[in-house]
Amino acid sequence: MGGARVRRRTVRRGRRAWLVAVAALALVGFLYYRPVKAYVRAQDALQDRAAEVRRLSAERTKLRRRLALDGTGATLVREARRLGLVRPDEHLFIVKGIDAWRRARAAERADERG
Repeated sequence: MGGARVRRRTVRRGRRAWLVAVAALALVGFLYYRPVKAYVRAQDALQDRAAEVRRLSAERTKLRRRLALDGTGATLVREARRLGLVRPDEHLFIVKGIDAWRRARAAERADERG
């Protein structure tokens, strides 16, 4: 009978050790979950930012090339006029109703013709 008693203690100790090991592993997994999740999110954010930096660098290069090509005085003046800018010694006049005037003028010409 003594052999059976030793065997039960060994089985109980083996099961107990197994349960302690599983519990310790579960605890370690639980404690590492949030830091690993934060690390993965940070890596995703880093990749997004790196892609944005690459896109902005390409856009900057494109704009620098455009500036080098369009950096002449005439081109800058034309673009400034298109944006509605005037030189300091100029006066800005805002004329309204040009489309209506053009339609009336076209109607007058049509009447004159015939």
